[in-house]
Amino acid sequence: MKRAILPLVLFSAAAFAADAIPTFSKDVAPILYKNCVTCHRPGEIGPMSLITYEDARPWAAAIKEKVASGAMPPWHSTQPVGTFANDRRLNAHDRETLVRWASSGAPKGDAKDLPAAPKFANGWEIGTPDVVISMNEPYKVPASGTIDYQMFTMPTNFTTDKWVQAIEVRPGTRAVVHHILVFCQEPGEPRPQAFESTIPKIPARAGRRSESISLIASTAPGTNAQTFPLGQAMLIRAGAKVVFQIHYTSNGTEAEDRSSLGIIFAKHAPEVEVRNAAFSNPMLKIPAGADNEEVDSEIQFTENAHVQGLLPHTHLRGKSWEYHVIYPDGRDEAILSVPKYDFNWQTYYVFAKPLAVPKGARIKGIAHYDNSTANKSNPDPTKSVRWGQQTWDEMQYTGITFTIDAAPAVEGGTGPGGSK
Repeated sequence: MKRAILPLVLFSAAAFAADAIPTFSKDVAPILYKNCVTCHRPGEIGPMSLITYEDARPWAAAIKEKVASGAMPPWHSTQPVGTFANDRRLNAHDRETLVRWASSGAPKGDAKDLPAAPKFANGWEIGTPDVVISMNEPYKVPASGTIDYQMFTMPTNFTTDKWVQAIEVRPGTRAVVHHILVFCQEPGEPRPQAFESTIPKIPARAGRRSESISLIASTAPGTNAQTFPLGQAMLIRAGAKVVFQIHYTSNGTEAEDRSSLGIIFAKHAPEVEVRNAAFSNPMLKIPAGADNEEVDSEIQFTENAHVQGLLPHTHLRGKSWEYHVIYPDGRDEAILSVPKYDFNWQTYYVFAKPLAVPKGARIKGIAHYDNSTANKSNPDPTKSVRWGQQTWDEMQYTGITFTIDAAPAVEGGTGPGGSK
C-alpha cells in the first residue's frame, strides 16, 4: 500500500505547490488595484505606475522589500486594524501574496484572469462643485532642488455664512504636488469651541486684527476628498479666506501648478455641525543636537463631544507622536501612536467610530523631535529650533475634527452629534 500511495502523495503536493504560486493576472493585480494604484499610476505622486504587468514586473524586488517591511502602503499608526476608517495597511494574506509572487520570479499568469483596471474620475471626486477657489496665479516649480513650503491666500468672497457638505483639494499638476493643507481664516474672534488649550498662547501683536484659523481640507498621497454624512456639515463664515500650504517636489522637469479647492454646499442647515480646529504648542524650543526632545500640547473639553479625526503635524525634525485621553476619573487611554512619524506623509487619522470625549476630559499630544546629526533630513543640527512656518523651523500642531453633543452622552445611547 505504501508503494502505491507515496508517488500519488508526492505528485499531489508538487501540483499544489505549483498552483500556489501567485500570478500577476490572478492574484497580484487585484491587490495593487485596491491598495496601490491610487498613487502608483501616470500623473500621480507614486514614482512608478503599477497598473500593468509590464509596469510592475521591473519593480518586483522593490515591492517585496517595501511590503515585507511595512513601508508600503504607508501607514504609521500602531493602533489595531479597524481603529481608523482610512487604515492603508495590507492584511496578512495580501502581504504574503505579493512577497511570494516576487520571490517566485514574478510570473504574469493567464491574461484571462486579469481584472479590469480601475477607472479614476477625470473631474472632481465629490462631483461638480458649487464653487471652486483657485490660486490667483500659477506657481512655477523648478526642475530640481528642494522647494520651501509655499503659502497662497485667496478670498472666498462669501457674503453669507456657508454650510459645507463636501470639500476637495485638487492639485493643478499632480506630478509636482506632494501634499496640500488648506486652512480657513475667518475674521473676528474665534468661535467658541468644545475645548480650551492648557498651553500658553503667543501674545497677539498690538493692533493686529483677531482671526480664527483652522484646517478645513487636505490632500496627500492616499487621501480622499471629504464628504460629510447627511445631517452633518461644516461652517465657513462670511468674509473668510482660504490659505493653501503646498509642498512641491521637483521631478526633473519644470512645471506650473495652479491648485484648487472645490466645495459643495449643504442643501439645508445641518442637525450637527462638523468642526475643524487645532491645538498646538507654539512655545516649543528644540535644542541643537537634541535627539529625542519631547514637546507636549493639551486641551480640556468644556462640552461633551465626539472626536472624528486627528492630524499630527511637525516639520523635518519630527520623530514620533502619541495621543492620550485623560478622563475626568483619571483613566488614561492611548488613542493614537505614531512611533515613526513621516514628514512626507501627512496622514489625517479618521476614527472608524467617533471617539466619545466627555466634558472635563483632556487630550494630550506628545511629540518627539530629532535635532541631531543622526536625522538625515535635519536642515542644521547646530541650531536650536523654534516655531515657524518654514520647513527649517518647527511646529507642534494637531488638526482635530469633532462634533459637539447636543445633550449629555448616555451610556449605550446616542444623541445628535454622537454615535453608538
